[in-house]
Formats: sequence, structure tokens, C-alpha cells
Amino acid sequence: MPAPRLALFALEALPNARAVRRFVADHSAEIAFVGLSNAERPNAGGFFGQIRRHLARSGPAFLPYLGVNFGLPDLMRPLAPLTQRLSDSRDAPEATPLAALCRRLGIPTLTVDDVNGPEIAQALRDYEAELILTFHFDQILSGPTLAAVPLGGLNLHPGLLPRHRGPVPTIHALAEGPDVFGITLHRLAVAIDAGAILAQEALRLPPDVTASRASVLLHAHGRVMLDAVLEVIARTGRVPEGRVAPILPYCPFPSRALLRDLRRRGLKLTDARDLTDAAVLNARA
Repeated sequence: MPAPRLALFALEALPNARAVRRFVADHSAEIAFVGLSNAERPNAGGFFGQIRRHLARSGPAFLPYLGVNFGLPDLMRPLAPLTQRLSDSRDAPEATPLAALCRRLGIPTLTVDDVNGPEIAQALRDYEAELILTFHFDQILSGPTLAAVPLGGLNLHPGLLPRHRGPVPTIHALAEGPDVFGITLHRLAVAIDAGAILAQEALRLPPDVTASRASVLLHAHGRVMLDAVLEVIARTGRVPEGRVAPILPYCPFPSRALLRDLRRRGLKLTDARDLTDAAVLNARA
């Protein structure tokens, strides 16, 4: 059977950038369209509203993590043509911003302010998407959105579900570690990170790993896992039922107390190596 037509939703950032770009290059013929989340969308409070919420919840110690993982990649993206030319990496998918890569491959892209809004519903119909895939995406899909495609949706989560449900699982794994890092591919459900588990693997990461680097490594590994599950779907014409797990407590963005505890134990959310990786994201495959 032919592979299903994918509607891919992503927030391009340090954790997923190279993995999702490689995935798009390898699966371009199967991708109906790519939806790129607008991280500064008004309905999420805009840039300053989100920063205020993070400061109130996590305090200023969380800002370097946000800057390295999201802020710096955003700032460097317009410079990609220059950095690619200087590094001779223009033909490398991993070094090409996702929107530019999609243009090169002829894949339609949409900026997503509301994944459950009428524009996305229309796009799912117009592009005849059959399966939704979220690959480091920061918006929650509703029941009607998931029901709008025949095969439902899949999500790649850099954590060992049902543990560490939520937006920053590697921070919570770092706090519990070192044996609780892993990657899960699961069905999308209305409840956050609560769909049936299709594939899962625990990974032993280096002892000096940061929460940022752990997320990069796990997304890269998960992309291989995703390829295997998509092969099964293409062969059988359906998404496997998967394993239903109990829903454990939600793990939100870190509190000030959690960040203080990590610092006391010498555990880092990010470091100079992560900063370098973010700076050269569009210059090195």
C-alpha cells in the first residue's frame, strides 16, 4: 500500500531542527504539507506575554534555556543563506531551515497560529492529509482536528511515557536521572501525551548531558523509530493499536524550586556546547 499522506506540525528549534529537517528530506513525497507553529502567536500571549509567564513560574534562571533552545535559532534563521555559504552546507538538509527546505522540495508550508482553527481544517481537506504527525509541536490538537484525518495522529515525545508528560520532559528526567531518559512514539489523544504507546526506548545518555542536549539526542533517535512505525502503517494501511498506559501526573515547566535543586546538584539545563550548537544550526549538517 502507498504510504499515508502526512500533515507534519513542528516548532522548529534546537531540540528537533536537524532531526525534523532530515525526516522531511527523506519523506518529502509523503508529506502533504508542513505546519510551522508561530511561537509568538497572539493567542499564547505573544513574545512578551510568554516571557512574563515563564519568569513568574520559573524565574530568570530559566531564560538561558529558552534563549539557547528557541531564541537564538530564531535569530540565526534569517542569516542561514550566509552561514550556509560560508560553511559550504547549502545542499545539506540538516543545515537548511525547515521553511526553506520545504520550498526546495515543493512542500507547502503554513504558519500555524491555531492548529484547531478553520485554516488548518481547510488545509487538511485541501491537501488530503491522511495522518497527522507532531514533531516537537507546542499546540494541543482537539478531538475534531484529530478526527479530520482518516488515521488520526502520532506524536514523538522525548520522554518515557507515561512519565514526564508535558512540554519539557528532559528537564524532569535530568532531575530524576540518569536512567529515565528515553523516547516514545504514541498516538495523539485529546489528553496531553496520553495516547496509546506505539514504540518506546530508554537511552543511557552521557553523564554530562544537559536537558537541551538530551532533547536533541532523543529527537534524533526517535526519528529512526518513527521511520519504522511509518513502514508498518504503509504496509498494513492502519495505525497499530499500541499499548494503553495509565495517565500519570502532568510535568509542567519547571518551578523555581526545581531549578534551584538542579543547580545545587551541578545539573545543567544548557551549557556553552549547546549555545554553539544553536549558533551553527544552519551551518553544520
